[in-house]
Amino acid sequence: MADSTQELPDLPPLLDQAILDPMLTNEQLLEACDAGRQENVRAICTTLRQLPSLRERLGGSGGPRLIAVIGFPFGALPRELKQAEAEWAAAHGADELDVVPDFNALVNHNSSGFAEELAVLCDMGLPVRVVLDLARLSEDHLALAVEASIDAGAQGVQTGNGFGPAANSAQVTMLQQLCRGRCAIKAAGGIHRIELLLELVEAGAELIGTSSAPQLLQALRRPHD
Repeated sequence: MADSTQELPDLPPLLDQAILDPMLTNEQLLEACDAGRQENVRAICTTLRQLPSLRERLGGSGGPRLIAVIGFPFGALPRELKQAEAEWAAAHGADELDVVPDFNALVNHNSSGFAEELAVLCDMGLPVRVVLDLARLSEDHLALAVEASIDAGAQGVQTGNGFGPAANSAQVTMLQQLCRGRCAIKAAGGIHRIELLLELVEAGAELIGTSSAPQLLQALRRPHD
């Protein structure tokens, strides 16, 4: 647990609560949503299947923003289907989009195709964050992906989709060097400890994506020896 004498950042505005588990019952889904709203998380990130229920639960405004994942988790969809997903998400109440890009285009030297897909989605008008995969992308591919994301109009990039190793501070530092302040950095994946969350924020992550957001905030308020 973090040192109680250390001044902590204001964490709720940094937290995007991930509610992505397709095995949640309707009751569990709404309970998770209510917990995030009670803890004043910045946003709730969810799948298209769960989006309408959470939009209804959150209401129109005043609570967490609602993020829809597009092309999740691996980005392996034709461009037209990703665009259809994004349009559907916008029509059903999404405030932002977390987009998994076309990695296949990237690794097959089609950086223009990679960028064009993102530009179409960014032009829809909702804030777009590009979900990268720092655990697998080479340095060269990562650099190309960041530049293409920024050129396309993305407001942020994300360390991973949560299916690989936990996010780490070295990944955040690398993104900082590549982004150079031109877009926001979100760390996501395996963030279930306060110590790791604080390390990522200290390294420069401006947003943290985690399914454990309410539990982490509740743990901070508990007295510790």
